[in-house]
Amino acid sequence: MSDFDLIIIGAGAAGSHAALEAAKAGAKILMLDEQAEAGGQVWRAKSPSIISAPKTPETIAGDKLRSDLKSNNILHIANARVWQIEKNNDDLWNIGYLNNGQLHNATCKAIIAATGAQERVIPVVGAQLPGVIGLAAATALFKQHLTIPGKQTIVAGCGPLLIFTAYEILRLGGKITAIVSLNSKTDWAKASINMMARPDLLLRGAGWLAKIAAARTPIYWQSTITEIIGDTHIDSVNISRVDANWSSVSQGRKTNIKADSLCMGHGLNPAIEATKLADATHIYTPELGGWHVKTDDFGRTDKVGLFAAGDNAGIYGAGAAPYRGKLAAIAVLQFLKLANAENTDRLVARMKSAAKFGLATTKLTVLRAGMIKNTQQTAIICRCETVSRQQLEIEISSGALSPNAIKSGTRCGMGPCGGRYCSDVVALINQTISGKTRQQIGLATHRPPLRPLPISAIAQNFDYDDLPIPAPAPL
Repeated sequence: MSDFDLIIIGAGAAGSHAALEAAKAGAKILMLDEQAEAGGQVWRAKSPSIISAPKTPETIAGDKLRSDLKSNNILHIANARVWQIEKNNDDLWNIGYLNNGQLHNATCKAIIAATGAQERVIPVVGAQLPGVIGLAAATALFKQHLTIPGKQTIVAGCGPLLIFTAYEILRLGGKITAIVSLNSKTDWAKASINMMARPDLLLRGAGWLAKIAAARTPIYWQSTITEIIGDTHIDSVNISRVDANWSSVSQGRKTNIKADSLCMGHGLNPAIEATKLADATHIYTPELGGWHVKTDDFGRTDKVGLFAAGDNAGIYGAGAAPYRGKLAAIAVLQFLKLANAENTDRLVARMKSAAKFGLATTKLTVLRAGMIKNTQQTAIICRCETVSRQQLEIEISSGALSPNAIKSGTRCGMGPCGGRYCSDVVALINQTISGKTRQQIGLATHRPPLRPLPISAIAQNFDYDDLPIPAPAPL
């Protein structure tokens, strides 16, 4: 007998709406999330230390969501780190997770993985310096702590997060030295056609740009960071124009800009570690962020009892996430025979309509082939194990063409992040050298633990006197 009908991994917009939908049918639900409060990245809760802050559409929606979760029959365990997913002998899913320093296990008939996305940063020399953070990390600072990254900040990369980050820094009283955008004005003009599906968001974006213009912030369109300069901290950056393929065309010319912080990001990758560990099929779609778990509109995977909702199943954006959560919950209820999937056509249509805006913004972050040429030989690709591009190229050129072989030969991907932040860049380098497609390169094998575990939690409490110690060998 299972502990729960459904376990949901992730309490963002998709996971939380899945829980609320499943709760309507009386399903016994456990929702696990690493954060202290539900809401995910988009609807992130403010820190308890923040006495008051202006309300935004995201904080209003997030506060309502958290209130709804508390008023329903949903067991939400916060600060829970899922480390194991497997089927047991009774054909039930077994979930291992860490909470308050203790390991726990729970079983269920169905899982909804709603693990969202993680940011992608294509590094250059100096990207590991203090003062350099990702765009998504910066937005977490703004939303949760109302904190800015530095006194003089450069914002660089591609996609709408670039503009939002710059706007938020200005709103919170910071100074933007420059915005360095890989996208051109033409890229944005083309994307804005599909963004018309959400005129309210398009209007908000226009307001952000107006704020940036009023602050006389210089914007370097179709440009990139080529080097981050500093000894123990970022001091300045060099930037260059790029061609249509996003390859630097500086030809020795460079523009140097002073700053004490840099927010840099190049879009998002679906967070697929959980569904990989559960052995579901994954496919590569650049327009959806890269590798993602394969599902239908209802989040069904090819593994019985495993469902996925939200950006880990392809990045459709925040607007589509609640609908994707509800659709996955409907499929789960049908699977559990707790409810029938009826009159869902309208919900599917709403999800696809909401996805138009998200797909348009994601398209702005699809990496172009020349991008990886801007990463120098000495640039650190794997921060956890301090592995440079040069070391990776030597390993790949010697015949290590699979992600597992590269990992084994260089330790790239063996650190605390488990390859979440370097695997995409490693694959781009591999693609450049081997000529293989991303599908041919594939993915590294995922093994437990999904997240690092402290030795104290694994060892638990035991008495050394209980250990079986053999008697000394006779002399």
